[in-house]
Order: sequence, then structure tokens, then C-alpha cells
Amino acid sequence: MIVRIARTLPLFAAGWLLALSAYANEAEHIRATQAWIRVLPGDLPAGGYVVLENTGDQPATLRSASSARYGSVMLHKSSSEGGVSRMAMVENLVIPAHGKAELAPGGYHLMMSKANPPVKAGDDVKLTFHFSDGSVLDTDFAARPANATDAGDAHAH
Repeated sequence: MIVRIARTLPLFAAGWLLALSAYANEAEHIRATQAWIRVLPGDLPAGGYVVLENTGDQPATLRSASSARYGSVMLHKSSSEGGVSRMAMVENLVIPAHGKAELAPGGYHLMMSKANPPVKAGDDVKLTFHFSDGSVLDTDFAARPANATDAGDAHAH
């Protein structure tokens, strides 16, 4: 009996430590509000928009985002120069200490493609933000129709 307990104790301890490390890995100082997705028809990529607020004393760097519903989630920035609109992928987005970063139409946004299953207006889609310090933030996004201009009923996390 003692041998059996001695063999299972390390497994129990490892599982407990893994659970604690997952909890400690949450982005404690980041809050997401007004999270929504503009769903376009067919296989066209969707745009994701959200306000990220950093209540911490240090800047936070958003490195990437992911979702089980989308095969690809990229951080993009739209700009207009000389009447020409451009969109480019960006590597990261710094959220200043005690500040906000707004991902909105016409500026920074998430570009999501390869939805599986297809996302339709009215769906809730979970996205995970990944920060440079290794922390993550799970956020529910409300899928809105192509003609939407804002979050409607805002999600806050």
C-alpha cells in the first residue's frame, strides 16, 4: 500500500502544479471589452474588434491570438495614405501601463480566416490573446452581421 501511494504521489503533485501554473498564467492586468467579430459572407475573412485595457504598472505586449473556431488569427493594421487604403500584418501591439489599445475598424484589428465550422451572426466565439510574458486572456467575441459597426451588446472579460 505504501509503495502504491509513493508511486502515485509524484503524479498527483505534478497535476496540482500544472493546475496552479495554468491559473498563474492568466493575464491578470488585462481586461477585454466590446469584443465582436464582423462576419462576412462565404469564406471571406472576418474582422475582430475589442478594447484591451491594461490596469497594470507595466506595458503589456500582445504577441498573437488564437481560436479553436478559426484556422488563422492574425493581428493587422489598416491605414490610409494619399487616398490609398492599406492593410498590413503586425508582429505585436503594446498596451501601455494604465492605458488602452482599441482594435477597431480602420485601425488595428484581428483578421480571422478558415472558420470551422462556419461562424454566423449571433454566435459567440472564444479567442485567446497571447502576451509576451507568457500570460493569456480568453475572451468571448459576439459574431455580428457584415453591416455591423460596433459591438452591440458588449462582452466584457
